Amino acid sequence: MPKRQSNNPKRRIAPPEAFPESFYDAVAASSRYGGSANHKKRWSDYGFERPASPRGTKSLCDGMRKLLKAEAEELLARGIARRMVSKHLVDDLPKYVWAVDDAGEPYEAKLGEDGRSYHGYRLEENEHEMRELVQKEWKARE
Repeated sequence: MPKRQSNNPKRRIAPPEAFPESFYDAVAASSRYGGSANHKKRWSDYGFERPASPRGTKSLCDGMRKLLKAEAEELLARGIARRMVSKHLVDDLPKYVWAVDDAGEPYEAKLGEDGRSYHGYRLEENEHEMRELVQKEWKARE
């Protein structure tokens, strides 16, 4: 029996064949990276104002190293291209997209409240099973 991916059924990686090619093309064309100041150590690098009430419990996409917006956008695009998306959709977009950077660090992007833009964050070490699964699937889908 395969390992359970997450306690949250919406946060499971869909098999690559779960959706037709046209779906992935449409997702790539209509989604964008918007980001969130709550997931940034260097919020000004993304053009954000300082969060009014920063939440120290939030995972940071740029916590380990400087990660500029262009790279975050590229990670989102690469995740969609590799079909690293959740089966759970909000309207016509996957709730989650996963990617791995060139250093092997896994990231998760979540669809924001506007239903069109994603904000992303690095999967932290305390999410060992999800980190491992994203890295394994990423490699398998090369």
